[in-house]
Amino acid sequence: MNRFLSLCFLLFLGPVCAQQTDVVDFERIKAELSFEGLNKVSGFVFINFKTLKDIDSVYLDAVKMDYKSLKLGDRKSELVEGVDYRVEADKIVILNNFKKNTDYLLQLWYSAQPKKALYFVDDQIWTQGQGKYTSNWLPSIDDMNEKIEFDLSISFDDGYVVLANGELVKKESVPQNKTTWHYDMKSPMSSYLVALAIGKYNKKTETSKSGVPLEYYYYPQDSAKVEATYRYSKQMFDFLENEIGVSYPWGVYRQVPVKDFLYSGMENTSLNIFSDALVVDPIGFNDQNYVNVNAHELAHQWFGDLVTATSGTHHWLQEGFATYYALLAERDVFGEDYFYWQLYEYAQQLLKQEHAGESTSLLDPKSSSVTFYQKGSWALHVLRELVGEVAFRAAVKNYLEKHQYLNVETSDFVKEVEKESGQDLSEFVRIWIEDVALPQDDMVKSLHKSAFIKEFLDVSCETYPLKCKDYLVSNISDKAKVKILSKDAYEVKLEDFNNNLEVRQAIAQKMTAIPSEFKNAYESLLMDKSYKTIEVALYNLWVNFPADRAKYLQQTNSIYGFSDYNVKLLWLALHLNTLEYQPDKKQDIFNELRGYTNPKYSFELRMNAFNYLKLVKGFDAVSIENLMDATKHHNWRFQQFAKRMVEELEGDVSFKQIIDSLRN
Repeated sequence: MNRFLSLCFLLFLGPVCAQQTDVVDFERIKAELSFEGLNKVSGFVFINFKTLKDIDSVYLDAVKMDYKSLKLGDRKSELVEGVDYRVEADKIVILNNFKKNTDYLLQLWYSAQPKKALYFVDDQIWTQGQGKYTSNWLPSIDDMNEKIEFDLSISFDDGYVVLANGELVKKESVPQNKTTWHYDMKSPMSSYLVALAIGKYNKKTETSKSGVPLEYYYYPQDSAKVEATYRYSKQMFDFLENEIGVSYPWGVYRQVPVKDFLYSGMENTSLNIFSDALVVDPIGFNDQNYVNVNAHELAHQWFGDLVTATSGTHHWLQEGFATYYALLAERDVFGEDYFYWQLYEYAQQLLKQEHAGESTSLLDPKSSSVTFYQKGSWALHVLRELVGEVAFRAAVKNYLEKHQYLNVETSDFVKEVEKESGQDLSEFVRIWIEDVALPQDDMVKSLHKSAFIKEFLDVSCETYPLKCKDYLVSNISDKAKVKILSKDAYEVKLEDFNNNLEVRQAIAQKMTAIPSEFKNAYESLLMDKSYKTIEVALYNLWVNFPADRAKYLQQTNSIYGFSDYNVKLLWLALHLNTLEYQPDKKQDIFNELRGYTNPKYSFELRMNAFNYLKLVKGFDAVSIENLMDATKHHNWRFQQFAKRMVEELEGDVSFKQIIDSLRN
């Protein structure tokens, strides 16, 4: 599938630049992969391509790879060894007298030890292509305008689940207690969407209304979290197929959590890889869950995977669409008020960016995520209101069907909307897509169509002081009640505790000083189905009522919280500072807290443990060694966190000596 990929022909006199896509069409890459030792991938790769003109070289993007057994042939001849080629740091160039309109097959064996894009994490292996480039672990074409059918066959140890793009056509036992998993993608895609995930998983399967298998993978120990983690998955899949009007194009849809992922999720074609921090139990679901990420990555299967932007200039066609359609799916689950609340939240993020002087055009390839995601979503919402639902949905359907498996620009979408609506959208394009300034009036006008938002904006103790004392026992929304609680002047009353989870959490956060007459009511917060509320309530009760500290610790000793153990780590720190509670167990408690800094745990948990160790002044040689290990972690957020903390610890002479010895 041809677009704008550049090539430097490597002649004996030096490089001469041209457009490889004008002369070569890559059609299929079949790879037979295995993993050897630490961080090493190798195998045979078969590349089918067609030359459209007489040329003397073809290249593949391939970063720091070793090769052997290169063979080349066309359909009229057998594969021939002795192929001339040249290896560069980031590509391999095949030198040959390629003939016009000829189909070729290139076979090669390669090995690589990738520094990025393919990650070996404990007993897992997984990929992240977007922004990292698949060519770090698989010879391919980086440019997302080149769409290729990728078919992976992967051999790995028995007892592991091996996932990749496309249909699993066969599993076969091979020597050395291994199994080979054969996948067939069937349709072309950009190389950044090629993926694999290997680990120990169980699987739950549902089937969509249209007959698509929906496969949900989970760690064997997380069987009690499957329902909460994947809640609404089938409903959202069925909704999006109907709403978009184009059948899901990839045959099967899999979702799999992995440890220490770089982002929340990644929309690899037919295989969504997401962070296992989003695996939650029914209590955790109430505060943070996978629903939005689930819907967002699913929407990408159409917007980004089926049709892909030609360049960063049109990146909003992927992220803006995925954000908007995820919101539509969530509206189907949670209702109209939720939909408008999210639009309001997006507007607040955009206003913050605007006030900071950081607003950008949707067509600026260097725009922030807030622009691509939130502004892109708002642009589609306003456009739908402008042209009407019927024209909008018809245009989206036509846009996808016309450009399926191809690359698109903003004008491709706008043309379809203009055709279906009969409207000239040049003014809309200027205001929402091209201009930097945020169209605030349009946003306010749209938000005011929601009675829920109007009520939220209207409630005010300053404007209606006589109503203020009764707001929290009235029938206004929970969001409006939380708004009232956020005001310093509002004083919490006992009857305010008779509210729902969200409002009670806001009370827990507001009331850091707890009057004795509120003690019983505040203690009830420890029973709420919210790990955030329990964490806040436990700390505030511990601070306010020293005589009851042992009681609170005993009541919460079995609660861990989210995947970062937010409640458990607080509990450990409070235990160490409650001298009268289990005094004979202090060393065990410290060892447990320090133990969570070990590399075997997720980076979110380790980060939390490091913070608490700093708080209780508990760093020692063991924890500092674990912190130094974290400075080399593949997740850049955790890596930067660790480097900053090392710098802070170096201010202490004794710690600096330990750090220097570890560096040496």
